[in-house]
Amino acid sequence: MTDHLFRSQFTPPVQRVLDRLYSETIEQDPVHRAEAQSAGLNHDGEHGFYQAMSGARMPVTPEFGTLLYVLARSSNARHIVEFGTSFGVSTIFLAAALRDNGGGRLVTTEFVAQKAASAAANLREAGLEDLVEIRVGDAMTTLAQDVPQPIDLILLDASKGLYLDILLLLEPRLRRGGIVVSDRADLDGSDGGRASAYLAYLSNPANGYRMASITTEALRQSFAHDIAVRV
Repeated sequence: MTDHLFRSQFTPPVQRVLDRLYSETIEQDPVHRAEAQSAGLNHDGEHGFYQAMSGARMPVTPEFGTLLYVLARSSNARHIVEFGTSFGVSTIFLAAALRDNGGGRLVTTEFVAQKAASAAANLREAGLEDLVEIRVGDAMTTLAQDVPQPIDLILLDASKGLYLDILLLLEPRLRRGGIVVSDRADLDGSDGGRASAYLAYLSNPANGYRMASITTEALRQSFAHDIAVRV
């Protein structure tokens, strides 16, 4: 699952942590996913799925992680907000971009405390902890105040049904030209169509965004991602 495309971009500590986390993903995540499926939870859009997968890494794919790094670097991002820390893989890609941009602040939020603790340890090991603040709890509360602004980049990678709510919460602080990136918003699950409403919101030019979608693959699965720029 690791990919040579990003090897030359990172310091040895960062690369070692990424390699380890992707190796652990290959070994452990299919087991956790099978256990979740046996409980009737089949994909990321279903209520209760994330709690059932609390021991899984569930990282962004290597290609998508590389894209996150490129987007943050090319936009000279200094202020980033992330919804869904998990074990910190995407956080590491984004924090590495902040480091290479000369510094900044990344606020990330995670509902599962044990995942947040693991992410903090991984960031320390990668030497990026000084750039990142991890908040634990309901994102509608943890991101309601004291986020860096203007926001240059938002990553949405947790409960799909909250994507639109989180975007609207952060949107007043998102600068023009700022980037909104989301993972697997195509999975509606049992969220009452809120993920579809999020995609419809970004797709409507009247709301001030221009959007494109891409797909990456890992562990024999396809992953849809959406990228929007505030114009």
